[in-house]
Amino acid sequence: MSAGAATAIRLTPRVSLVIALAAFVGVVAFFWPFVVAPGKFGSNYAPTLIFGVLLVLVLCVVLSEMAEGGINSKALAMLGVLSAVNAALRPLGAGTAGVETVFFVLVLAGRVYGPGFGFTLGCTSLFTSALITGGVGPWMPYQMFGCAFVGMLAGFLPRATGRREVLMLAAYGSVSGYLFGFLLNLSFWPFSLDPNSSIAYLPGLPFTEQWHRYLAFDLATSLGWDTGRAVTNFVCVVLAGPAVLTTFRRAARRARFHAPVRFTPSGPAGPGDRS
Repeated sequence: MSAGAATAIRLTPRVSLVIALAAFVGVVAFFWPFVVAPGKFGSNYAPTLIFGVLLVLVLCVVLSEMAEGGINSKALAMLGVLSAVNAALRPLGAGTAGVETVFFVLVLAGRVYGPGFGFTLGCTSLFTSALITGGVGPWMPYQMFGCAFVGMLAGFLPRATGRREVLMLAAYGSVSGYLFGFLLNLSFWPFSLDPNSSIAYLPGLPFTEQWHRYLAFDLATSLGWDTGRAVTNFVCVVLAGPAVLTTFRRAARRARFHAPVRFTPSGPAGPGDRS
């Protein structure tokens, strides 16, 4: 984390353990095509729905643990403002060539306010925007989880300042754009192609052959879209990053998250103050 960063939401050892378990569940939920074949739950679409519900429950547990670990009114107000900003920005993108305007705010906020705040902002931003745009569906938990980890990992980036920090965040935003698309495609890949296709999911294949099929699918169907997202993230961070980082850090200094509360004893009461 950069010098001067203000951790808005503390990651206690208990919360860190919960996030680690959530990450494990998330990996299983995204990579389920390599773990269980469609149809074993009675329906080809059952794994997506089951893991989607599981992700919602996991996210609720993580958020409740964070709230219990320490999120004050200032951090909550900042979370509400940035969630609304991201919800308003999202409809401006994702409609042409993979342009996504929501990720660079996640990256910069996670950098300044810490990994716990970045994780929470990723969840609330996608949830709020889904309600506004009508994008509620079985894909939403996967999007929330993916964005949560984009914001959280930004808070764990190494120390840097000035132009070096902006370039590091831009590079991370670009990589996260590709990684987000790579993970999200896993949730629907088994149902999106004719089984006779050479890049389609086929239950029972060895892991290596299945993996090669997915890589070919991702490159053939999503590389252009993910590149649009990666380029958008890079450009937005490079152009707007310095000003947004300065604004976020100024707000953090004024908010003084988790500042200790001190009570100053009053002076001796005068004769007129006694009952």
